[in-house]
Amino acid sequence: MLKKIGQRLKNEKGLTLIELLAVVVILGIIAAIAIPSIGGLINNSKKDAHIANAKMMVEGARMAVTGQGNYAGGNITLKQLEDDGYLEEVNAPAGSTYDKDQSLVNVKKESGKYTYTVTLKGTGFTITGDAASATRANVTIQ
Repeated sequence: MLKKIGQRLKNEKGLTLIELLAVVVILGIIAAIAIPSIGGLINNSKKDAHIANAKMMVEGARMAVTGQGNYAGGNITLKQLEDDGYLEEVNAPAGSTYDKDQSLVNVKKESGKYTYTVTLKGTGFTITGDAASATRANVTIQ
């Protein structure tokens, strides 16, 4: 009985070099697929953060126009919105900053209706247009 167990243990082999190489190749393929996908997720999350900040600027401008009619028919900069208390400090996603004097909301009053167009400028990106319809395609990050 012990002889049979001993023979079976001697016949058992470990991984061959070919099997080990196949595992390494499979892991390499998985890594080659996963790494670009993760990079895309990071870029998309930065774009989403910029869009959310642009929408927040428009909402701050709406409050400013409602609270003080003197903003209607002009540009309201991000700096003005923060200084006047309509927004708390707006921070850009990691790796970028906003130009608070060049980032602005243009307010127009036509036929008693207000339209808001936002321009959000910073290091390596610009968003321009209606923040309500902004999508990732509208944002270019360099």
